[in-house]
Amino acid sequence: MDKQNRARMLISCPDQAGIVAAVSHFLFDHGANIVQSDQYTMDPEGGMFFMRIEFDLQQLSDLLPKLKQDFAEVASKFEMKWGIHEVSKRKSLAIFVSKEDHCLVELLWQWQAGDLDADIAMVVSNHDDMREYVEQFGIPYHHIPVTKDNKAEAERQQLAVVDGKVDVIILARYMQIISPKFIEHYRNRIINIHHSFLPAFVGGKPYAQAYTRGVKIIGATAHYVTEELDGGPIIEQDVQRVSHSDDVDDLKRIGRTIERVVLARAVHWHIEDRVLVHQNKTVVFN
Repeated sequence: MDKQNRARMLISCPDQAGIVAAVSHFLFDHGANIVQSDQYTMDPEGGMFFMRIEFDLQQLSDLLPKLKQDFAEVASKFEMKWGIHEVSKRKSLAIFVSKEDHCLVELLWQWQAGDLDADIAMVVSNHDDMREYVEQFGIPYHHIPVTKDNKAEAERQQLAVVDGKVDVIILARYMQIISPKFIEHYRNRIINIHHSFLPAFVGGKPYAQAYTRGVKIIGATAHYVTEELDGGPIIEQDVQRVSHSDDVDDLKRIGRTIERVVLARAVHWHIEDRVLVHQNKTVVFN
């Protein structure tokens, strides 16, 4: 794949006849070659339509400003929300973490292996425990302690270190609540991971609570962060069956594995521009 000349177009709009034809003809008329196309409609009669297209265009970086300018007319006709993203421009990530390292380690391993097509700009933590591990990768580590008395100042420092440097924030088991002010800066660009018991087993020691209840399925949920705690649009979920023979430590170990996998998938799909958000739901072209 020639990344320099490949782009992705994401579209959401009210459904009506002619959308696919209009977009396809537009790209053809501008010399682009469609290499992948996915679409979904919530309801052909009055519902929303979603589309993701990958296309190649020679001299893309030179022609893209004019392409966007011309497409605005098509977008206006169909009341589209849209964006075009160059594949060669890798997204920059900030990973926020507290003391549990399994999700962070998974992302760093995939990044080091070349499987995560993004740049990890920094790791931000309210603890200093993982500095040595992170810095061996050559990644800046920002230790910003958070207490009930300094939360606003800590958040100001966090915003200062990420401002203008990152496209996406990953909460890799970051055990602090993100304020509405912070969320507004990165709307639909903060991805969180947690166990899938919610809204059951809230608060501390969820796996102990689950063990006491004798649950038979455990899992994890990755979602965008909104003002509603753990209630944002879901990107990915997975589960695994457990049995009466699994103790609390077994449940935690299985849960950590699922969390690692689910968060990594969600990050992959976001950085590959596969996720469209509508209200409090997502359409994921994976």
